[in-house]
Amino acid sequence: MLLEVCGHELRVSNPGKVFFPQRRLTKMDLVNYYLECEQAVVLQLRERPTVMKRWVDGVQGKPFFQKRVPDGRPEWLQTATVTFPSGRNARELVPNDAAHLVWAVNLGVIDWNPWPVRRTDLDHPDELRVDLDPTPEASFAIVREVALGVREVLDEHGLRGFPKTSGSRGIHVYVRVKPEHGFQEVRRAALALAREVERRMPGKASSKWWKEEREGVFIDYNQNARDRTVASAYSVRAVPDARVSCPLEWDEVADVEPGDLHIHTVPVRLRERGDPSAEIDDRPARLEPLLELAARDEREGLGDAPWPPHFRKQKGEPRRVQPSRARR
Repeated sequence: MLLEVCGHELRVSNPGKVFFPQRRLTKMDLVNYYLECEQAVVLQLRERPTVMKRWVDGVQGKPFFQKRVPDGRPEWLQTATVTFPSGRNARELVPNDAAHLVWAVNLGVIDWNPWPVRRTDLDHPDELRVDLDPTPEASFAIVREVALGVREVLDEHGLRGFPKTSGSRGIHVYVRVKPEHGFQEVRRAALALAREVERRMPGKASSKWWKEEREGVFIDYNQNARDRTVASAYSVRAVPDARVSCPLEWDEVADVEPGDLHIHTVPVRLRERGDPSAEIDDRPARLEPLLELAARDEREGLGDAPWPPHFRKQKGEPRRVQPSRARR
């Protein structure tokens, strides 16, 4: 099937291929969703290097990550070259309009995983990401409660959070910030935020990296490290019921049911209610209040926390060993 999108002719191969068997949704259904929601989707992706997670056989197949755009790409395709913690680099997709969305969906991309930087400044994030990841025992009611606790801490430090469902079991809160600090400092601010929420919500919120130490909802500060990505707003997720990572108003958080927000309902919601995250770029904040909180923690003896395993050992980082093993 040939489509004319943003002045480009694009081929959608096997448009009737079923990507979501539970809802009988095809590749073309996914294309149509992203065409209908283009403005809201691209708002979150514009100028951001983006990893392609390809589900060529739909959600019942096995995905693979493709960080480098393939050879033979169209001349009009926009890209950016990013550098990973290993020192290697890759030219990644920058999905700046609907044509880029359709091109990638045709390759099997279901959701979008952008970096928190713009390609004009690849070393200074303009987005702090709060990823609320519940333990297996935690209910979604606890996730909602912790999200509201995150809002309270952000508000007290002069930062505006934009919540969204993760499209799975969690909630994300994004904070637009001025691109003044590197990845390490943004992660440091996120760690301070996580620890403050944990102090206020013991047993419900956790900043502990090791799973055996977590209680309730883990606030994954490491999602702010270089080369870590999170599914963006309005991404369809690769789950059987085609849920969407959907932005919310704060007064919706206490009662939201993630299963209600999926590929059929979100376009209707956008048309009728607009985009709750439409103003995310309007008022970027400064990270200094959270960095001051981090400095206070450090003065009181709270140093760095563990990094993801593929990062080099960091100065001040504790031992990378599970606490139960360290005691043996």
